[in-house]
Amino acid sequence: MTDAAAKPAFPAMSIEQAHALLTQPGTLLEIGEAEVRGVKMRVWKAAPPTLHDIFALSAAFGARDHLVFEDERATIGGMRAAAVVLARHLIAGGVKPGDRVAIVMRNVPEWPVAFWAGVLTGAIVTPLNAWWTGAELEYGICDSGAATLIVDIERYERLREHLPNCPSVKKVYVSRAKEEIADPAVARLESIVGGTNDWASLAPPASLEDFPKRGPDDDVTIFYTSGTTGHPKGAVISHRNIISNIWNGASAQARAFLRRGEAPPQPDPSLPQKAFLVSVPFFHATGCFAVMIPSLMRGDKLVMQRKFDGEAALELIQKERISHFGGVPTIAWQIIEHPRVDEFDLSSIEGIAYGGAPAAPELVKRIKARFPKSVPSQGWGMTETSATAVSNVAEDYERKPSSTGVPAPTGEAKIVSLEGQDMPRGEVGELWYKGPIVVRGYWQKPEATAETFVDGWIKTGDLAKIDEEGFIYIVDRAKDMLIRGGENIYCVEVENAIYDHPAIMDAAVIGRPHQILGEEPIAVVHLKPGMKTTSDELRHHVAQKLAAFKVPVEVIFWPETLPRNANGKIVKKELKKQIEQPEF
Repeated sequence: MTDAAAKPAFPAMSIEQAHALLTQPGTLLEIGEAEVRGVKMRVWKAAPPTLHDIFALSAAFGARDHLVFEDERATIGGMRAAAVVLARHLIAGGVKPGDRVAIVMRNVPEWPVAFWAGVLTGAIVTPLNAWWTGAELEYGICDSGAATLIVDIERYERLREHLPNCPSVKKVYVSRAKEEIADPAVARLESIVGGTNDWASLAPPASLEDFPKRGPDDDVTIFYTSGTTGHPKGAVISHRNIISNIWNGASAQARAFLRRGEAPPQPDPSLPQKAFLVSVPFFHATGCFAVMIPSLMRGDKLVMQRKFDGEAALELIQKERISHFGGVPTIAWQIIEHPRVDEFDLSSIEGIAYGGAPAAPELVKRIKARFPKSVPSQGWGMTETSATAVSNVAEDYERKPSSTGVPAPTGEAKIVSLEGQDMPRGEVGELWYKGPIVVRGYWQKPEATAETFVDGWIKTGDLAKIDEEGFIYIVDRAKDMLIRGGENIYCVEVENAIYDHPAIMDAAVIGRPHQILGEEPIAVVHLKPGMKTTSDELRHHVAQKLAAFKVPVEVIFWPETLPRNANGKIVKKELKKQIEQPEF
């Protein structure tokens, strides 16, 4: 018998069969039913109830390295001790359950310490986008009513002149300041917990029993939406939302084993430690919920970059034996296409995961060619679904590279028409999603909440379709769809065709006003290093794949990576603004 004949046909079982096996009574992924905020839904029965429980579980890995940043290192035990010290200080200073504690920092080791300290106090931890201007940060602080700020010195300098406009703020803790700040409301964070390399000397917490008790559906964080249009809204997220997302990820990985005819491995803390290269910000739902929090529960190492740089990333993968990286597709491309990629030992790579932006179908093939033992995956989600809601993993992703995947066993998805009617499979409409990862609503915005959340479902605003196997294909954001002479043009479809060209690293399709047709599509592209193409060649390439009315009328070659927000999504509003400048 040949190897090919011995290998079971893929898939070995359907999605439904795999989910039924995974969620049987008595398993780690067992499903139960609960009423969450008045809505009955499927929930993970064996999942820890709160983040306090996740924090407690991590004590088993205390001696392991956890946070690596340049020449700074902290173990899990050191990070936990620093978080407990800070939490007790915050409580002594008056922080109570339900208070908002805002974190305004880039990715540094103090970020997880601040987050876990806020969680332990029972406060609602409110991370704000470190890329925001002072005025935008002022909006987030005032909107959330944060009384306590934990900031790095760069963000403090940006915020200083805006703090008088933030009456809710009572205390500010600043990290990485070289000297004391002459303001009684401001304290250096290091005066409380010390620097990163000092945390190992802190006494481990004897008990966590003195911290406020919380429930699964209590609010624990407010994460602001990316705000590509209008003011950002604060999604109010519970313990159950976040932990359900972790279990969703575990179920997707286990499903991949069953689909290929293998038994999923059982959790084994004695296995070698996993190491994640972290470029996605912790203030983004993916960075916090899909990376930072589960990494503590599993005892993983997080290696942080101040800003993603391909060559530095290659050096870190080799030095720290990184097993997983990703975030957005462009990071994977920059690693694979880097001219020095063959000079580094990248044999430790096991997984590459991304979302937040369209991924060219070619990317998964390139990943498997470069890292044949790795498991590539992509997914779809939003802040309002506590990060990833659907996942496409391993062979399923190779087989259906244009799909973002299927919901976890606790999730439901449907396609709804503009008139509110459920649509059959294969038809394009708005994607609605329901499950324990869907947040309760927007902070103090009842009208926006009522408009977006209906009986446990979130109206995502994404245009999508679902195939006969249940795989979801995101077609476009509803509000970004172009209408050219009465014909709908879904930008993602055109972008995917452009990405199919071997020279393209980055692509965005945007609308340009047209006197007769209303709008016409133009493409903005960034080329891979050393590659060349022309506007005519690229337009011809798209014309071979799509109808003529979808072909961009113009191609603009951008000299650098296209502008993105902190979530990794291309900011088409900013792109349009730059293109419309007179000197362009």
